[in-house]
Amino acid sequence: MCGICGYLNFEREEPVREPVLRAMCEVITHRGPDEDGYFVLNNIAMGMRRLSIIDLSTGKQPIANEDKSIWIVFNGEIYNFPELRAELEAKGHRFRTKTDTETIVHAYEEWGTECPNKLNGMFAFAIWDNNRQQLFLARDRLGIKPLYYYADDKRIVFGSELKSLLQMPAVPREIDHRALDLFLTYEYVPAPYSILQGTKKLPAGHLLVSRNGKVETREYWDLRYAENGASKEQLQDELISLLRDAVKKRMISDVPLGAFLSGGIDSSTIVALMSGLSDQPVKTFSIGFENASYNELDYARQIAERFSTDHHEFIIQPDVLDLTEKLVHHLDEPFGDFSIFPTYLVSKMAREHVTVVLSGDGGDELFGGYETYIAEWTDQAYRRMVPAFVREKIITPTVGLLPPTEKKKGLINRALRFVEGSNLPEDLHHTRWMTFLAEDEKKHLYSRELLQQRNGSTAFDFMRRYFQRAGTTDPLNRQLYVDIKTYLCDDILVKVDRMSMATSLEARVPFLDHRVVELSARIPGFMKMQKNKTKIILKEALHGLLPHDILYRGKEGFSIPIKTWLKKELKPLLTDTLSQDQLNRDKLFRPDVVNRLIDEHMKGRENHSHRLWALMVFHIWKQIYLDK
Repeated sequence: MCGICGYLNFEREEPVREPVLRAMCEVITHRGPDEDGYFVLNNIAMGMRRLSIIDLSTGKQPIANEDKSIWIVFNGEIYNFPELRAELEAKGHRFRTKTDTETIVHAYEEWGTECPNKLNGMFAFAIWDNNRQQLFLARDRLGIKPLYYYADDKRIVFGSELKSLLQMPAVPREIDHRALDLFLTYEYVPAPYSILQGTKKLPAGHLLVSRNGKVETREYWDLRYAENGASKEQLQDELISLLRDAVKKRMISDVPLGAFLSGGIDSSTIVALMSGLSDQPVKTFSIGFENASYNELDYARQIAERFSTDHHEFIIQPDVLDLTEKLVHHLDEPFGDFSIFPTYLVSKMAREHVTVVLSGDGGDELFGGYETYIAEWTDQAYRRMVPAFVREKIITPTVGLLPPTEKKKGLINRALRFVEGSNLPEDLHHTRWMTFLAEDEKKHLYSRELLQQRNGSTAFDFMRRYFQRAGTTDPLNRQLYVDIKTYLCDDILVKVDRMSMATSLEARVPFLDHRVVELSARIPGFMKMQKNKTKIILKEALHGLLPHDILYRGKEGFSIPIKTWLKKELKPLLTDTLSQDQLNRDKLFRPDVVNRLIDEHMKGRENHSHRLWALMVFHIWKQIYLDK
């Protein structure tokens, strides 16, 4: 695990500057505190920071092939590298190290730019082919590892994090207003966009080739839904078998490892499978809150006791003022998911004991675990049973009068959120409950300049394109496809990567082994969800392995009491960051509307936590990366 960066000048006579490369590496030291490495040759420069996990003694990067005509810098882990190495050695390739990194070099020699299809793992890498004068970048199928790039007519610059690219003076520092609109709608900036004009994220399952001054990207993997007629029992057996093998592969490490444990189905599954594969107690890490409605530690303890893990807990104290700016810095882009706090703090706690953790992320997107899928099913019945004029003229205004409560969810908060999402366009399906700023709200909040920059497009168009390309008529599987391509890749995995790497901790995600993901696409939607029952096939496959009350308890989510924190601990930062003077200088949002949102939230009339947090995070990010 590490961070990578580099750049290629298209003119061979224009040499690279090593001090720039070193600066690009230095700002991502947290991703790899153990060592650094550099490759500089004429007009190409590549660097890395390494967190040593496998082959501690000879795995130093960059790594080359036998004649040193091909060089690589690599971020991630390749779990099938032993098998791949044996196959390549049989074809005559000679290895100098025992690391998975060198396996990619020889795979490229053998299969060229098709080599990502051979890899089982999480990865973002850059390969320089000196014979072809070609730069080759690739990102894993699900987007577990990040990769940014910027290209103009003179060069291409790349890196694991945006802050690396900003060490290059040629990279523009202008806000991409389309990306800003997407962020305020969904609380993350989806690929291929980045918050800066001209800078892009290489999308999941894509590769990039730069040669002769040209830059081309293409998709090498996509998820295809195709049922094969297998019985539910056959699918359950295959699922557990694949999950067990995925966990086993991700337990390969030359350093201590453990697991995040929330007490939910997914993390509990990973801990259960790890315990069955280990001859030592699994180290588990959980985080809780003083607010009882947000605390799930009892469930985590139940799993820890059942599998006799070496369990560690931490209670979050709402001392978040100083932490906020630190976490925004590590995120690189504006990011509105509140759960960065618990993710960072549980990572920090785990890093005191281990270097690698396994995480349960991905299970909800593969098997239909989110309440938004239930909300979509409920909304269909709601529309059939309740006339439009009753919904619009009676229910919506009546529910809107209810003040939100301090609870995490609760009946009132659920009703408010349901009505809010139900009023959005039906063709967005369940993503209506995953959006946080509607079009009519933007017309009031956005400045005239920002509205003009949108050129009539809406953030909803972005999501509609994924529904159109889903390649299945199964209603639930279409929704799952959209989530895998958007929310999972650009929210969940970004959060886990940045917050774990901020503490120099490697997080591995067995559910996102591409074999498990492809199996999930062969399972029809009705086996995953029916009415208000979610993750049906996964739960049934886990009977006997996990306790009944863990399998069938309600979905909680990894969240924090941000609506309360904004009224108390974070209030000074909120009012300072979103002051009228600051808003007037930026000329992006109307100060009177922002002030109204703050006033309504502070008085408890409305819960504007999502909107206010997103606006605050954006301005903190802007102050860190642009204003300074």
